[in-house]
Amino acid sequence: QVQLVESGGGTVQAGGSLKLSCLVSGLTLRMSSMAWFRQAPGKERELVASSRWLVGTTAYGDSVKSRFLIFRENEKNTGWLQMNNLNPEDTDVYYCAAHPTREIRSREDIQFWGQGTQVTVSS
Repeated sequence: QVQLVESGGGTVQAGGSLKLSCLVSGLTLRMSSMAWFRQAPGKERELVASSRWLVGTTAYGDSVKSRFLIFRENEKNTGWLQMNNLNPEDTDVYYCAAHPTREIRSREDIQFWGQGTQVTVSS
């Protein structure tokens, strides 16, 4: 059974940083694809960052490029999202997601979801 468990959300002031983690079990992260999405109430779930670890490719949404970084820690089978220079528009529930093989370009490519973690950025 595959499980993804996020942690690291919280409240931070504008300009600050947070690092989210996604502990994965039942799936070898370095052989898979992983992504981070975010969603505000009443809005579509937005792809923030994705990586197809096996081939070494990563991609970022336009609104987070140069501020966010997706990476993994093989020994802990954990994915991370480092978020820098946060602004109030980054306030959302953040979800990690994975697929064993498929490149992730949208939520339709996801097979496994985490439960989400709240990120709040105050002005």
